[in-house]
Amino acid sequence: MIIDALRNAAQYHGLGRGLRMALDYLAETDFSTVEPGRYELDGDRVYALVQRYDTKPRGTGVWEAHQHYIDVQYVADGAETMGYANVAGLTVTQPYLAGKDCVLLAGEGSFLAAPAGTFVVFFPEDAHMPCLADGKPQPVCKVVVKVAVEALP
Repeated sequence: MIIDALRNAAQYHGLGRGLRMALDYLAETDFSTVEPGRYELDGDRVYALVQRYDTKPRGTGVWEAHQHYIDVQYVADGAETMGYANVAGLTVTQPYLAGKDCVLLAGEGSFLAAPAGTFVVFFPEDAHMPCLADGKPQPVCKVVVKVAVEALP
């Protein structure tokens, strides 16, 4: 897992072409003018999901992890809390669904504040619990760039 401010994104360009493409897209786009939806950067290898929603109380969150995609989650506006835990320390509650590239898990983890301008990279071994309120629920604009593991090099 990586957490940092988007202004520092260039420091991570060496991690692979797919992550560089994701971080450049986030740095170069004004999301206040982008409608929610899916935006392909490199077909199914790298694509962005622009989302607008209200954050939810921590007690309603669910741990999730992916096998084929890395999540680059960027808070464009608002603030949220995100949970993190290594999948090895969690218990599977819903087996992996290939069509959704998702496994659901239960257990304990750490929580981090993600104010506007923050990006977090979750690799396949990183379970995460996104969309949580940082205090009381509030509106958020978040962009999740999905980077296929094979798009890293």
